[in-house]
Amino acid sequence: MPMNYAKTAMLLAGLMAIFAVMGYVVGGQTGMVIAFFVALAMNVFSFWNSDTVVLKMFRAVEVDETTAPEYYRMVRDLAARAELPMPRVYILPSAQPNAFATGRSPSHSAVASSTGLLEVLDPPELAGVIAHELAHIKNRDTLIMTVAATIGGAISMLAQWLQFSMLFGGRDNRDSPFGWIGILAAVIIAPFAAMMVQMSISRSREYQADRLGAMICGNPIWLASALDKIGRTARGIVNEDAEAVPAAAHLFIANPLTGRGFDNWFSTHPSMENRIAELQQMAQEWGTAGAVEIGTGPIAGDGRGVNPGPWSNVSEPKRRRGPWD
Repeated sequence: MPMNYAKTAMLLAGLMAIFAVMGYVVGGQTGMVIAFFVALAMNVFSFWNSDTVVLKMFRAVEVDETTAPEYYRMVRDLAARAELPMPRVYILPSAQPNAFATGRSPSHSAVASSTGLLEVLDPPELAGVIAHELAHIKNRDTLIMTVAATIGGAISMLAQWLQFSMLFGGRDNRDSPFGWIGILAAVIIAPFAAMMVQMSISRSREYQADRLGAMICGNPIWLASALDKIGRTARGIVNEDAEAVPAAAHLFIANPLTGRGFDNWFSTHPSMENRIAELQQMAQEWGTAGAVEIGTGPIAGDGRGVNPGPWSNVSEPKRRRGPWD
């Protein structure tokens, strides 16, 4: 736990430095001082409110046992198995199958799944994904991941504002020690700063969450099968909200930027094949039956069958019992 807090402090200090440098480039010493205090205030705000900001970024809608009974009960039962407080439960209005967890602590956490994810996955697979997100909460990864997403998004918006000001001549550059060249440099630096935020999140966190998630749901093959479906389905489906805030890509269980084919650029996620292989190895160690063949199995909407989703009252085919039963 202390290491996560130390990493968070280092990340915040680095981002404050980036803001201060951008302030100096745009407005000299006065701009640097203003940028420093703005960054300081934003860091304090993001620590306490970053989960709310991130959920609003992705237009998440909170649900309960009345509005999404099966989905909500699944989260509740898995949270109990993980010995975690009940997180808030959200649905993201996105056709791309994906999910993330957010919050500064287990007692202030939330789990969000996209409509695409709920439509594509079978209940055991969905349990694997939710267990993965609960593992991030249990490991307290969500603190650094959520703060990084919030501040990285703010850096991107600052760059967009500077670019807009330059295009329409709405900004006087007399205070900049470097003139328009300095402002241009700030516009270029900010997107790279957002990428650095992504890269600051260790890829090893995903492997750790996969392993703990498999332990929470009780079967590594459920998560492996889910990752296979997500990997094959998400490619080509653009997540507009994630594209607008690329610094938040590390939050998701799978890289949400795959829709435009940039999934290997500065990726914060290990390859799906490697993650699935790790889970299969774990299943063999446990003696768990089942295997995942890459590129096989039905996907909702591909003409081979559609799963109506765990929130629906439509009857489902017979399946293996799990913690949601």
